[in-house]
Amino acid sequence: MSVRRKITWIGLVALAAGIKSLSFFPAAVERYYSTGIYLFLSRLQRILFGWMPFSFGDLLYLAVIIWLIAALIRTVRALIGRKIGRMWLLSFVRRSLFVALWVYVLFNGLWGLNYDRKGIAYQLQLKVHPYSTFELKYLSEALVLRLNSLDSLARVNRSPLDHHRYLFSGAVTAYDSLAALTDGRFRYLSPSVKSSLFSYIGLYIGYGGYYNPFTGEAQVNTRQLPFTQPYTTCHEMGHQLGYARENEANFAGYLAAKSSPDPAFRYSAYFDLWLYATAEMYARDSSYVKEQVTRLHPGIRQDYRDQRAFARKYANPLETRVWQLYGGYLRANRQPKGIVTYTEVTAWLIAYMEKVGWDKL
Repeated sequence: MSVRRKITWIGLVALAAGIKSLSFFPAAVERYYSTGIYLFLSRLQRILFGWMPFSFGDLLYLAVIIWLIAALIRTVRALIGRKIGRMWLLSFVRRSLFVALWVYVLFNGLWGLNYDRKGIAYQLQLKVHPYSTFELKYLSEALVLRLNSLDSLARVNRSPLDHHRYLFSGAVTAYDSLAALTDGRFRYLSPSVKSSLFSYIGLYIGYGGYYNPFTGEAQVNTRQLPFTQPYTTCHEMGHQLGYARENEANFAGYLAAKSSPDPAFRYSAYFDLWLYATAEMYARDSSYVKEQVTRLHPGIRQDYRDQRAFARKYANPLETRVWQLYGGYLRANRQPKGIVTYTEVTAWLIAYMEKVGWDKL
């Protein structure tokens, strides 16, 4: 091993150890990383890649997939040719550890440490607590009222959502409104929101969007139902602002979408939040949910039917397996409930309403 490689190894191990040690101190992560170093790094990423009209991160992932397939083929050939010995195995382990260290350092250094911050509840001084069935019903009722009042306005402005530039610029405007009217900490600079190059594949995997921590790009699956995309876009931009956990990105997305001057954005957020609330309510009182659905305006009930039909159309065993794996990833990153973490936005929402008043929903 060359001197240069040894120095690189030592540097990577030191950085990995430092990152891991820092992760045990959420207050330090919040102060020095999430509201400090990360703000500079994330904006630099968006400046570097945001001007591109395509997702550079998707191309990067595609290149990695191709490289892994090629490496697997070479390994299989080596096995068949019986060229694998002790030195090959040692070299393989060493190279694998080297790559793993680079991925760990880059992932956590560029974004992943945000999983260990104190978070949005701390910033907004919310008292998040286990909520009762009564509180959940109250939230569901309030969301139904908001949906019914927004339905006609939202439908007038839906057609522009088919144009990705309008969708993405509208999400930026939503965060601008949130920062100006409510909290400057949600200021979003140097946009970098893209349509995913893998949107069609994403229909079968089941994702609406994702954040690429290596390039700072927010990807949106623009093949999803148009009325769901504004909230998804705001959610992914929440990740860009450093809210790594899914419940927090959901809540940041809600705060932005509800601040939007475009009723289609507000409708998208309320509709998705109503789905989260009723999914949990159904487990507690299914008859109540069925009765509540009948009180939605006809257009909203049609959206509900369309959303369920869309999910059934693309449901497949691979989607289930992918979400199981992703649930494991979430649990490994301070989200012990896995996929259920998404629905925990309900607790944040109730705590927020208790602080600011239910009329501010």
